[in-house]
Amino acid sequence: MRPLVESETKIVFDKLANYLSDLKGLIAPLDDGDRYVFRLNHSRVYYVRLSIANLATSISRDKLLSVGTCLGKLTKSGKFRLHITALPILAEHARHKIWVKENGAQPFLYGSNVVKAHVGRWTEDCPEHSGCVVYSMADVPLGFGVTSRSTADCRRLDPTGIVCFRQADCGEYLRDEDTLFAGGV
Repeated sequence: MRPLVESETKIVFDKLANYLSDLKGLIAPLDDGDRYVFRLNHSRVYYVRLSIANLATSISRDKLLSVGTCLGKLTKSGKFRLHITALPILAEHARHKIWVKENGAQPFLYGSNVVKAHVGRWTEDCPEHSGCVVYSMADVPLGFGVTSRSTADCRRLDPTGIVCFRQADCGEYLRDEDTLFAGGV
């Protein structure tokens, strides 16, 4: 487990900036003097308290499976792919949000994109191809995705038009349970 190098940090922050309103809240010091840091282990990026990350250094890399919250994976091609395990952090600091009606929650959790007929409401002034967090009407985060069009353009869509391309949803915990937490060993 090691800290991210500068190029890896830039890739991760660029991806997170697409979804979050303020990145400073992620790395700001906590009330108890501790802070959160980003660590890399087996090509997975973890968001963990510094005190816990320091304790984890006593465990060998090949024996350490996970520590903190897994944000995603750095691919071999140099890109960063967010995992569904990052949803609590994205939901807490989300810039753009889409709430789906009850009849749209199940198709989204089964891996479908969000169509206009399923949208209950969304944040205003959402630009095209920006990251958004998908919620149920009861404010439960279901997943996240990328908007297909701006909010103004989506209002003119027909009911079957895609509003948000799904990136990850809570159904992945069941569909991808074999590979979601598998290490690179």
